[in-house]
Amino acid sequence: MDVLEFSPEPNDYTWTFGGAAPVRRIKPGTALRLWTEDAFCGTLRSTTDLASASLTMPFVNPQTGPFYVEGAEPGDTLVLHFVELTPARSWGASATIPFFGGLTSTDRTATLQDPLPERTWIYEVDTAKQTVGFQAQGSDLEIALPIEPMLGTVGVAPAAGEVRSSLVPDTFGGNMDTPEMRAGATCYLNVNVEGALFSVGDGHYRQGEGESCGTAVEGAMNVVLIVELLKTPGPAWPRIENDDYLTVIGSSRPLEDAWRAGQVDMVGWLGSLYGLDKLDAYQLLSQISEVPLANVVDANYSVATKIPKRLLPATEAYNGIHQHLRSQAATLT
Repeated sequence: MDVLEFSPEPNDYTWTFGGAAPVRRIKPGTALRLWTEDAFCGTLRSTTDLASASLTMPFVNPQTGPFYVEGAEPGDTLVLHFVELTPARSWGASATIPFFGGLTSTDRTATLQDPLPERTWIYEVDTAKQTVGFQAQGSDLEIALPIEPMLGTVGVAPAAGEVRSSLVPDTFGGNMDTPEMRAGATCYLNVNVEGALFSVGDGHYRQGEGESCGTAVEGAMNVVLIVELLKTPGPAWPRIENDDYLTVIGSSRPLEDAWRAGQVDMVGWLGSLYGLDKLDAYQLLSQISEVPLANVVDANYSVATKIPKRLLPATEAYNGIHQHLRSQAATLT
C-alpha cells in the first residue's frame, strides 16, 4: 500500500469545501498520514485567550486538503477508512463564543438577550491515562474525562460549482461534528466533481452528542486514513459504517428536517441491503433505530440515524469494503 505523509503549512489550509486547488493527487488504495490544526487555528492556548479577540472569521475550521483522487467521477462513492486519530498536542481548548451555541441567542434565533459571558477552558492531555482534564472556573471541581478522538469535518467538494464554508454540514459532508467519525469507522460520500476533492479537519479530543455550547475539546490531530473508490452510486447523505453500526448523517434546519434526511436515506439503505420495499424498511427502522444528535449549533444541524448490526441478518454493505479496509489498517498500526 502506498503511504503519503502530509503536514500542511498555514498557507496550505483550506477554509471551504469546493473552490480550492488540490494539495496532492492520490490513487485509490493510498494510505494518508496527516496532521490537522484545531478549529481555532491554535490561537486559544490559555484561559485568558478569548475567541472574540483571537479568531478572525471566516478563518476557522482549517482543513487539510483537498486531495484529488484519481479516477473519481461524479456519482461514484468515495470511501474513507479512519485507522488512527491521535491528539497532536498536550492540550485542547473549548470556549463560549458570543451569539454562538445551542443555549444562547444567535443570529438566526434572535432575542433581546445579551450574549453569554465569554470564557475559555484548557483541557490538559494525560497521554498515559488517555484522559483530558476538565477544570471548572467557578469552583474547584476537576474531572479526568476519557479521550475519545473524532474528526468534526470530513467532506468532498459540493456539486454544481458550489463553495461552502468549512462551518457548514450538508450532503457533501463538511462540519457534521458527529462522534461517529472516529478511528475504526468507514465513511461513504457521494463524489460530486472530478477527483472528489476531499478534506478533513476539526479534530476533537472528545465531544458530547449535540455539541451544546458549539465547541468540543478542540485539538490538533494526527490522522491515519485509507482512501478507496467504488464505481457504484454514491449515497444521498454521508454514511458511516463501523463494526457495530450502520449510520447516516442528515444535516439541515430545522432539526426535524435533519432527522428526516437521515431517516429517509436509511430506509433506502435497508431496502438495498435486504431487498425490502419502502414500507417494510420504514417499519423496521421505526423499531431498531438509534438517533443521537451530532450538532445543534452549526449553520445546519446534524443528526445521526444508527442501526445496530447485531439486530440484523449478517450482510455486507458495499461488498464488504469496511471489513477489507479494517484488515488493511492492521498492517499500518
